[in-house]
Amino acid sequence: MKIAAAAYPLDFLPDFAVYEAKLTEWVGQAVAQGADLLVFPEYGAMELASLGGAAVAADLERALVEVARWREAVDGLHLRLAAAHGVHILGASGPVFGGGGERPVNRATLYGPQGIVGHQDKQIMTRFERETWFVEPGAGLPVFDTAIGRIGVLICYDSEFPLLARRLAEAGAEILLVPSCTDSLAGFTRVRVGAMARALENQCITVHSPTVGLAPWCPAVDENVGAAAIYGPPDRGFPATGIFTETALNAPGWAVAEVDLAAVHRVRREGGVLNHLHWDEQADRVARA
Repeated sequence: MKIAAAAYPLDFLPDFAVYEAKLTEWVGQAVAQGADLLVFPEYGAMELASLGGAAVAADLERALVEVARWREAVDGLHLRLAAAHGVHILGASGPVFGGGGERPVNRATLYGPQGIVGHQDKQIMTRFERETWFVEPGAGLPVFDTAIGRIGVLICYDSEFPLLARRLAEAGAEILLVPSCTDSLAGFTRVRVGAMARALENQCITVHSPTVGLAPWCPAVDENVGAAAIYGPPDRGFPATGIFTETALNAPGWAVAEVDLAAVHRVRREGGVLNHLHWDEQADRVARA
């Protein structure tokens, strides 16, 4: 199958119809390249704050509320596109209220041709999210068993914590999706290194989709640095660099690669190294240290 990871720019939108046209065009471009699974970035939904006007988009709290109120329309659009093209789409994450606490969670939803497959809420919040924006962590780390593979999601900072990925790998995940939103080269690099390390440790495929470019009208996401990429373990059946494909830094567009999930299972059985199999030996080595 083919996977497409978006390096996605945020636009000031005059109305929802413009957003619908933009997303329809982006999905169409990926489908034209043969993509079966499309991945959009963390906080890509924040461009919907502009639908409330400049003053709303410029206010951290009002922007959250504005984006959240478009959730039903966003779901409907993604469902139509997934059904029309017969693809799976991880929609750009955004704030959702009513997740169990008083504050919003940062939620990414996986859409399939038959409907909503499920959602993943971010688990570990960055300093900005917890100290300034007051976005809360959600609960649960599901693995989505789909017709194209078993999929887990690690939203941005979550990819930097190996035990989260390991939980998903032990539950059967073959592909880990890593949508991100980072405002510096250092932040992007941390997520990039995390995504590559998770592919190495768990001998799986990771898919990194970032926001890119400037959005000065929304201070929560005003600067965005990144490159989209698809990674695997640098071992038998995979690129020696561990990189299937990647876009140029800060260049909007799709990173598209063909992957074979059978290669994931082969490398876990027959790789030059067996990180996935040998994971549990760490505890014994530490105990003897």
